[in-house]
Amino acid sequence: MSTVTLSIGPKSYTVACADGQEAHIKALGAMIAEKYAQLGSARAPLEAENLLFAALFMADELDQARKRLAEKPEPAPAAEPVDPEALAALQNAIAALEADLAAAREAAARPAPAPAPATPQFDLFGGAAAPDPHTEEIAARLEALAERAEANAAALEAAVPSA
Repeated sequence: MSTVTLSIGPKSYTVACADGQEAHIKALGAMIAEKYAQLGSARAPLEAENLLFAALFMADELDQARKRLAEKPEPAPAAEPVDPEALAALQNAIAALEADLAAAREAAARPAPAPAPATPQFDLFGGAAAPDPHTEEIAARLEALAERAEANAAALEAAVPSA
């Protein structure tokens, strides 16, 4: 057993405590002394009343803290465990999508072979095919689709904890 001397207001108090708890008891005593000092010139003639008022200040703070804790929402429940086979299937699907996207980007980056000018190109109905005026638009749409696939893959990876 140890003893600690606490100075609260004009008096000192000796308190017994378990070994190793001295610093904690001194910190608690400092809190009481702080609340006692808040009384200022409104101190009562009896020291016991002053200590009671300091204790009431602390009890009020404790009550407010408990109310704040009670108002906080419950933490979200823990995520359900993920099936390792399903996780592996999702990871494989993501890898396949990323490979397809890389191949599509590589193909788009290569220059298109120039058509042979001497050989006219025909459509299925036998007429000469005109150059597609929507080539740029189609390329932009493919790029946007690829970006969406990447975003979806990233969101899926973020939603499923890694194994």
